[in-house]
Amino acid sequence: MTAKKTNPAAKSRKKVIAENGPVVEVLAGPRVAPKRDVLNIGVIGYGYWGPNLVRNFAELTDARVHTVADLNPKALETVARRFPSTKVTTDAMAMIRDPEIDAVAIATPVSTHFSLAMAALRAGKHVWLEKPMTETSMQARALIEEAQKRGLTLHVDHTFVYTGPVKKMREMVQNGELGKTLYYDSTRVNLGLFQRDVNVIADLAVHDFSIIDYVFDQHPIAVSASGINHYPGTPENLAFITLFYETGFIAHVNVSWLAPVKIRSIIIGGTDKMITFDELQPSEKLKIYDKGVSFTDDPAKIHEMRVGYRTGDMWAPKVDGSEALLVEGKHFVDCIRNNKTPTSDGEFGFRMVELIEAATASMRGRGETIHLPKNTSK
Repeated sequence: MTAKKTNPAAKSRKKVIAENGPVVEVLAGPRVAPKRDVLNIGVIGYGYWGPNLVRNFAELTDARVHTVADLNPKALETVARRFPSTKVTTDAMAMIRDPEIDAVAIATPVSTHFSLAMAALRAGKHVWLEKPMTETSMQARALIEEAQKRGLTLHVDHTFVYTGPVKKMREMVQNGELGKTLYYDSTRVNLGLFQRDVNVIADLAVHDFSIIDYVFDQHPIAVSASGINHYPGTPENLAFITLFYETGFIAHVNVSWLAPVKIRSIIIGGTDKMITFDELQPSEKLKIYDKGVSFTDDPAKIHEMRVGYRTGDMWAPKVDGSEALLVEGKHFVDCIRNNKTPTSDGEFGFRMVELIEAATASMRGRGETIHLPKNTSK
């Protein structure tokens, strides 16, 4: 594809063979985004998650959805009906080349993330990528380096990081209100939706990987996972993952597409207090328990029980109930305008992809412990 001669951004171009994609023509050098009062965002993909992005971006006062690209004409008809001022196209690359577009949000199958994001970065666009960031950590690293080289914002949509309950959990952990944190235990199961291009770890466990990374601010040193593919030709649909940390902290994540009920529950255990988070509760999703145990090796008390139990109050703290995607969208625009680093930046996304790779390798090795490189530890 070639750009029209009237395109002012088409001064220096080169052909690039995009991984998992066709040969595309992109800008050979960085492009300085025009200083607009309202940031123009292009969204690629209007399937499962794209409508949520468009709806929340449309609520922003200093940004607007300029164009939506999708291969499905019916999806574009829906966009045109709901957002009459938004342009639509079936040509994502034409949208990426559009000099009016300042940032591109990519909500397409993960197999297309790398080629589309790389093309957008090389066209001088800031990028919002859905999770998981890429298929491989090598691809993720390449995008990080490209964004850094061009001074562009690279944001990965790990939505839970922007929710009120998860922010509150981080606050309590970082302030030491739980005492020493001992463990994280999560159950994230439901019936479907079976994915075609990613396994259940990349689809569901990645949420817990992001929550753990954000709340505890540490990266595991090893991972062990077991799981299975019950239907030949499809990705693994059930997995049990254990993450090991240098501090002695441990995390366990149970994910499945084969459960008869939908469960989204987390327990965090500390020496002083404990937390439960039930995402599906209509209210009081987060609860704090003043419960715990005490253990003694005092020789004078050796004849007594060495473990004591403490039971105190339970309370549900008030947390921000704002829609996470709206909060995240504002954060994305703020980072672009003020040259800030997103909370879930490229490095954050890279760590999640690395964990997916390690857990998948362990699962396919029937629980083999995979040690993570030391240079990834936070």
